[in-house]
Amino acid sequence: MSDKEVCGCCGKTTARSDEERKKLIHRLNRIEGQIRGIRGMVEKNAYCADILIQSAAVNAAVNAFNRKLLASHIRGCVARDIREGKDEVIDEIVETLQKLMK
Repeated sequence: MSDKEVCGCCGKTTARSDEERKKLIHRLNRIEGQIRGIRGMVEKNAYCADILIQSAAVNAAVNAFNRKLLASHIRGCVARDIREGKDEVIDEIVETLQKLMK
């Protein structure tokens, strides 16, 4: 999806620098590799505790990704919308945080 295309889920987009996009994709690629590694461990009947440790590492990586993206969202999208008087973004960020904290 290009910068100008609209996301089908909510109709909104976020313009990101090439550098920011590359960093986010790099993190996701690492997470994807970790997941493939866990699948391989399961396929090879690896010891449960070893798989659980790798699974915990994936959870930590996803949480780090979420923290990075959330900080960027608050500093960029949320701050911009509040400055433009779009106070409904406050309810949106509260709802997003509630979902992240489940």
